[in-house]
Amino acid sequence: MVGGGPGGSAAATLLARKGYDVVLLERERFPRDHVGESLLPASVPVLKELGVLPLMEAEGFLRKWGATMVWGRDSAPWSWYFRETNLSNPHAYQVWRPRFDQILLDNARSEGVDVREGHAVAEALWRDGAASGVRYRTDGGSEGVVEAEFLLDASGQSCLVSRALELRRWDTFFRNLAVYGYYRGSERLPDPDETNIFIESYQGGWMWNIPLADRLASVGAVVDSDTAQQGIAESGLSAFFHEQVKRAPNTSRMVADAELVAGPSVVKDWSYTSEQVVGDGWVLVGDAACFVDPLFSSGVHLALMSAVLAAAYVHAARTDPTMRGPAAEAYAQLYRKEYVHFRELARLFYATNRTVDSYFWEARRIVGGGEESPRESFIRVVAGQSPKGYERAVLGRGVLPPDLARTLERVESDLSQRSAAVADGLSLSGTPRLAEGCRLDRAPVFADGEFQWSAVLVTPDRPEGVAISDLVAAVLSLVDGRRTVGDMLHWVSRGVDGAEARAKARESALTALSILYIDGAIEDLVPPG
Repeated sequence: MVGGGPGGSAAATLLARKGYDVVLLERERFPRDHVGESLLPASVPVLKELGVLPLMEAEGFLRKWGATMVWGRDSAPWSWYFRETNLSNPHAYQVWRPRFDQILLDNARSEGVDVREGHAVAEALWRDGAASGVRYRTDGGSEGVVEAEFLLDASGQSCLVSRALELRRWDTFFRNLAVYGYYRGSERLPDPDETNIFIESYQGGWMWNIPLADRLASVGAVVDSDTAQQGIAESGLSAFFHEQVKRAPNTSRMVADAELVAGPSVVKDWSYTSEQVVGDGWVLVGDAACFVDPLFSSGVHLALMSAVLAAAYVHAARTDPTMRGPAAEAYAQLYRKEYVHFRELARLFYATNRTVDSYFWEARRIVGGGEESPRESFIRVVAGQSPKGYERAVLGRGVLPPDLARTLERVESDLSQRSAAVADGLSLSGTPRLAEGCRLDRAPVFADGEFQWSAVLVTPDRPEGVAISDLVAAVLSLVDGRRTVGDMLHWVSRGVDGAEARAKARESALTALSILYIDGAIEDLVPPG
């Protein structure tokens, strides 16, 4: 394992629990400075599984209930809350990263991981095209080699493997840079938003203000990379940072009576992804695979999510040889799905902000063409999300690009029509068929912390496949555009003992068909006319 940040520590912990010998090499000695203090609720179950939540609570990390923003059609701050879409985990945390990362690394050590701080990995080692270990140098000047069956690269933006294999690709859409510092005594938002992250768009970009324990606040400006580097060169880092703060009226007011106690600092190498995230004997975890943009605090989430999946992949590859290739593909697809979700969400946010008019914002509009159309972007963002999810709520505050607005209307109109058709009752004479790009398959799915073989429904929006029950798989296997609904119900219920049980089987099959039709996985369920 290369890297002792959240991704590396989490993956090492999970593998050690399964009985594997894990060596973790970390260049620095903890605690060490790191930005990225705002977590997401999706990370809470992972932190609970790792067993560190009690330590985080004892540390006094603030609970984060949502976000407050100046973004969209007007300049008034507005808020959204995790409880609106996440009842099981209605809050996340605002953490002090030096201590948070230390907790995770110490936890890995307590689980039996051989943690070696002050060990900088110089290069990955290869044998017959497969990763076979690493060469390192200690901060004391000695050198050594660690051989390994699997190399998990959680080296952060150093991107050890991705650089070596020339896999990293820069994202030309964002082209941003962050300048940040830490204030003591920054004013907080009014109740009930006092522990929310505050995000404020302004002419030159956008600011974050993250409240932390001990009256600290992380405050940063995300600006155009070229413009920022020129400004820093001309006026100096400190003057440039204070100028950005001054240009954001709400943030400027919040820190007016606060003291800058650390920084400012710069984060440059920005948005990128790797063409490949898993290969022969190696897996990329967290920032070693990709970095999107800090707008939605996705960094730690992607690190922890990929750590869980990477540990599951290594275990699957070790215990079931038939799983090695398919599980690698599933890992790549799941990682890609999460990355694309956050990328397109951030991309749409930049495109829909109309509160300011400047080079920064005009350069980040979606004007058609490019890697994905506005329609594809919208589908990527809302696929699998609640209609009241924060993605839609926040996008609704902006001015949508015309193509995107029309797509939203068409998608929701189609959904409404399908739902109404199902509500009127299904005809037994319908002859449903699979929609274009949809198919029944067998593939590894991630469940209960492991990759397991399962029947899956593959769709254009979910290429990794959605695990389905045996009943749904049986129903889908009959969908061929020729069999009627009545024929399918007869087939599903045959051999079932008892009239009540047969009726229940038919009812379950009808429910499955209705859901598949509303979701767009099957067509022609309702006969025309």
